[in-house]
Parts: sequence; C-alpha cells; structure tokens
Amino acid sequence: MAALQARWHRGMADLPETKWDRLLAAACGSPAPLPFYRWRWLRQLESSGSIVPEQGWQSCPLGLWRGDQLVAVAPLYLKGHSYGEFVFDQSFAELAARIGLQYYPKLVGMSPVSPVMGYRFWIDPAEDAAQLTALMLELIDGFCLEHGILSVNFLYVDPAWAPLAEAAGCALWLNQQSTWTNPGFTGFEDYLASFNANQRRNIKRERRAVESAGLTVTPLAGDAIPPALLARMHDFYAMHCARWGPWGSKYLTEAFFQAAARDLREHLVLFAAHPSGASPAADPLAMSLCVRGADQLWGRYWGSAVELENLHFEVCYYAPIAWAIEQGITRFDPGAGGSHKRRRGFVAEPRISLHRWSDRRFAAILQQWLPGANEQMLAQVDAINAELPFTAAYDPPHAPTPEP
Repeated sequence: MAALQARWHRGMADLPETKWDRLLAAACGSPAPLPFYRWRWLRQLESSGSIVPEQGWQSCPLGLWRGDQLVAVAPLYLKGHSYGEFVFDQSFAELAARIGLQYYPKLVGMSPVSPVMGYRFWIDPAEDAAQLTALMLELIDGFCLEHGILSVNFLYVDPAWAPLAEAAGCALWLNQQSTWTNPGFTGFEDYLASFNANQRRNIKRERRAVESAGLTVTPLAGDAIPPALLARMHDFYAMHCARWGPWGSKYLTEAFFQAAARDLREHLVLFAAHPSGASPAADPLAMSLCVRGADQLWGRYWGSAVELENLHFEVCYYAPIAWAIEQGITRFDPGAGGSHKRRRGFVAEPRISLHRWSDRRFAAILQQWLPGANEQMLAQVDAINAELPFTAAYDPPHAPTPEP
C-alpha cells in the first residue's frame, strides 16, 4: 500500500472532480452524497466569484493521497469574518480581543453559506476513519500554528462523525435548527391532521389567502427548470437581501445562478408563484429555491415582487412540504432562523459544531463555558418543542440528542 501524502490544495480547481465525487460516494455508501459537498457545487461557488478571498473566503481543502488516489479530504476555508455561517461565534471574537488575541482569520469547515447538517472529513471506508481523523486534525493544528491561526470551527457536523473528532480533542458546541420529518404521510391532508384544530384552521386560512389573490404555486424540478427562471430567481434573491438593509447579506453572484442553470439543475427545485392559469416560467411573482438530495429537501432562498400576506408560508413551507410528500422525501430543512417555522410543524433539533483553539488560555475559558451552554441549548430545544401545535395523539419524530 502506498504511503499517505498530505496536500493543502488551493481551491477546488486543484482537485479532480472524479476523484472528489468518487470519495464522497464511497464515504456515504451511496451514489448520491449531499449536493452541497459535491465537487461541482463547491467549485461553482468559487468560480462564480461568490466564495473567494475578496469576499473573505479562501478555499484551502486538505487532502490525503495514496499515490494518485484521494483517500480523505476536509473542505476548509480561511475566513476573515463570521458571516455566512449561521453559527454565531462573535462572542468568541470579543473574548479574544479582550485578552489580546487575534481571532481572524480563522479556519472553517462547512459548505459555504449553507447551514446544512452533514460536515465531516470524507474518508474512504477502506481506511481507518478514527486514525485519519486524528491525523488530519494534527495537520490542521500544525497549519494553524505555522500561520498564527487561533480558531478552527467545523460547522453543522454529521452526528455520526462527531465522536471521532471529539475523541481527537475537538470541543462540542450545540445550536438548534428546525426540521420537518415525514413519519409516513401520504398526502397534505395527513400533514394537516397532525395539528390541533386551531392550527389546522390557520394553515387552511393562510393557503386560501394565496388562492384568493389569484396565485398558484407550481414546483419545477431538475431539467424542467428553464435556465431563464434561475436568472429570475437571482433577481428575487437579490431583492430579498436588499430589503434587509445592512443585515441582508447577499453572498451568491448572478454567475452562480447561471452556473446552476447549466451544471446544478439536477439538485434544484423551484416553487414559483404565478397568476392562476399562466405559465410559471412566464411571469412568476415570487419564488423559492430548494435543493434536493436522495431523500431530503433543503430550503435556501426566496423572494417576491408583491406584498401579499402568507405568500412566504405557501412558497417556502406548504408547497415544498406537499411536494416532498408526493416525492417520498422524508426530511425538509427549511434553513436557519425563523420562530414561525414552529407553527408549521418544524421540530427543533440540536445541531453540532466542533471547535479547537491554538491558545491554551482561550481554549480553557471556552471549554469551561461550553457544558453549561450546551445544557441550556438542550433545555431550549425541549421548551420549543413543548409548544408545537400538534394533536395530543401525534408524536413528531425527533433527531437523536447529542451528549452535551
């Protein structure tokens, strides 16, 4: 067997697409790994100018090779800020400043601007995963010491991989996000039946408001999406970001949506709101963009050219849930934030991030703080779920709770 060789790569273009995707498929045990970690997805983020050093993201994946075979890889980014992560470590940056340390640049492992559970080191199943995880963390520590980097952060971590990283010295921090899980619904009426009577009435009223406004929401998936509609989706996305002023961070360029129309359509689903009877591609008044995997749907972006109460709920929640049920999709992650998700049947779940720090004093402070913070987060998850408007007989599926 050839000896292992570690290489720090200068972005996705420095890695062969076939070797990257072969490794992901092998590591997942499936030909359909998470779309957000496919080579083409990550490469288009870079080549479109969305995730580039000028925007505070320097791609630097770490690969382990045996000869010409890629056997392990860690998607990593040097970052000069904390935007686009959705795990908010600004308090860590403030602590660093108070004790005279420089927090940025930091090293981050995630699929950029995508709060999607599943980050891990992708390791060939023929290799010893625990051993290579520990080795790659040692290499990352050495890289950080060489370049004066204080903080390493792996975000939205795959719960199955987390114990290996924890065993190698990573500190666990829990956050929360809400997910809808299909326990076996065969139609939207089954979904409605899971709610108490009051919330069933609310959902029906919200959907009627959109219908009464003369709008229909049509799903378009994969090759059925006209390329021009993705260009329109960029306009909606930019419009929505602009409405939030300085807080409306716009990460993706128009070139990324053009690349999506060309190279990524197999992963995409658009939900287009348009005048009833009109073509969804001809005159959409609002749209949401979702990403699909083998059995999961992720909500990513939305925008609207009209101000209509409840349109957001229809385009971003109800229409995707109805489509997911029809397609046999079992989980729908609508994205970060939004307490209104709870009223639509999205159950709060803990999300794992893993951290390590090169300064011992800084690490000691945070490692002392984390257990209490994690206990509080689990209590918050329980409190949120205790108020979900389900019938007394309905027990919604829950994700396993990590040990704090």
